[in-house]
Amino acid sequence: MNLRFLASEVAQGVRRNTSMIASVVLVSMVSMIFVGAGLLAQRQVDAAKGDWYDKVHAFVFLCTDSDTGVASCAGGKASAAQTETVRSNLTNLAPLVTKVDYRTSEQAVAMFREQYHDSPYVSSVDASSMPAFFEVRLDDPRRFDEIASGFTGMPGVAHVSNLHEVLAPFFSFLTMLGVGSAIIATLMVVCCVLLMVTTIRQVAFTRRRQVGIMRLVGASSATIYLPFVAEVLLASLVGATLASAMLWAMVHFGVSSLAGSGGGFVNLVGDDDVLAVVPWLYLGALLLAIVTSWLTLRRYLKV
Repeated sequence: MNLRFLASEVAQGVRRNTSMIASVVLVSMVSMIFVGAGLLAQRQVDAAKGDWYDKVHAFVFLCTDSDTGVASCAGGKASAAQTETVRSNLTNLAPLVTKVDYRTSEQAVAMFREQYHDSPYVSSVDASSMPAFFEVRLDDPRRFDEIASGFTGMPGVAHVSNLHEVLAPFFSFLTMLGVGSAIIATLMVVCCVLLMVTTIRQVAFTRRRQVGIMRLVGASSATIYLPFVAEVLLASLVGATLASAMLWAMVHFGVSSLAGSGGGFVNLVGDDDVLAVVPWLYLGALLLAIVTSWLTLRRYLKV
């Protein structure tokens, strides 16, 4: 097909059906925004799990001088003998316990300051306020209760924490966000398909005389179909471009600001994640436009 002819037909079609093309652009944009939001939510879950969820399954915090309200800390700060007893008991739980790392109060402060250097609370944290602790990795995280029951109340142990339980509400929220975005995205894609079908039928009807002439002169099916497909494809790609720009703006000016004010306790999605999602938005818009328009033309435009 002559590309100049195709470009001319597309330009004329856009001018004749501006309102319908604009509708396809808008519904494609909204659909791709929700698709992108779902993908970003999934990347957030994966990123957060990579940072926290799979690293340490349990913490065994030792007593400090300030833990006067804990019965097992009646003697004050955990002694060297108590610390060694806890370490030995943890090690003896192999193969359930696959790794045990001990962190002193000074190391805990250094880790906190390194990881949360943007937090406004860094300057107020010192060794006296950070307990020494054991990082415990379990072969089966679901058996955390065995650690909790065995070490809670042990002399020198202030408390035992399960990181999975602490972060569970956060991951549940992100999962619900992803599922909700996926459901809305699916509904919007259905609306987008219906609008594309309606648009193509309307455009084909307005050009029925031109299509009839092209049939009489022996034009191929591809020559007749391509201008229609190109118009819908162009509108869908413009919608994907607008959706990408809006997602970037929301993440760059919204999520990044939230991350800065939150002190860096959770690594949120950023510009790089948006750039990773954008190609999928274009691919989705491309496939949606081509498949929908081609099938619609075969159904309603007999050549």
